[in-house]
Amino acid sequence: MMRTVLSYIEELLISNDLVTSFLVVGICTLFASQISKRLFKGRVHASAIAIALALLASGLAGAVTGGSKGVADLPVLSGIGILGSSMFRDFAIVSTVYGASFSEFKKCGLTGGISLFAGVITSYFVGVAVALAMGYRDVTSLATLGAGTVTFIVGPVTGAALGADSVVIALGIAAGLIKSIVVMVITPFVAKRIGLTTPKTAMIYGGLVGSVSGISAGLTAVDPELVPYGAMTATFYTGLGCLLCPSILYGAACLIFG
Repeated sequence: MMRTVLSYIEELLISNDLVTSFLVVGICTLFASQISKRLFKGRVHASAIAIALALLASGLAGAVTGGSKGVADLPVLSGIGILGSSMFRDFAIVSTVYGASFSEFKKCGLTGGISLFAGVITSYFVGVAVALAMGYRDVTSLATLGAGTVTFIVGPVTGAALGADSVVIALGIAAGLIKSIVVMVITPFVAKRIGLTTPKTAMIYGGLVGSVSGISAGLTAVDPELVPYGAMTATFYTGLGCLLCPSILYGAACLIFG
């Protein structure tokens, strides 16, 4: 009888995989928020904890199933592959902008534009320097890892455009994920010291640092009203990185290291 009930529940969850994924993500988010509140007293944002738990679960699922899609390789959690797709990611990014005021964006002006270029170029060459320290010497790998340091989206875009090895692309994604988690964790601690209290400073910060997920989670812990502004320029940061890294910055790397 018990086996029959469990089989029915499993079939129900698999047949409604997307709904199941929302339920699982909701439970994980609630669990992460409780850890943040009770264990870290709010000093570490729940989003950072949730991402760390998700990465751990993905690794465990890969070890168990031998697959390459993390928990989405488990039939019951196959809907995670849809929920975590680029479509939902882009929808989440766009939705953050609806709480922003266009007049505040105009105030940022030239400073915001400069912060975008400075942030992308600095992150790229920091990533290249780290790649050199790791022993990489071919320009394609250096450019891919540098782009991954910009964001975990720019890394695979650049790697695919340049024909980089899949292992290097995976390392680029990992570099971007680490950056996102670091930004989530440190933003609440440095906010007051760097004057991160207004929409203008949030836009400049988003332009310098990038990482939409890291900026959004970090600013949520500082002031939820700042999230649309930081996320907006961070989104431009990702787009600018996708344009510059496989082209101009790759050319610069060829001139320097080629």
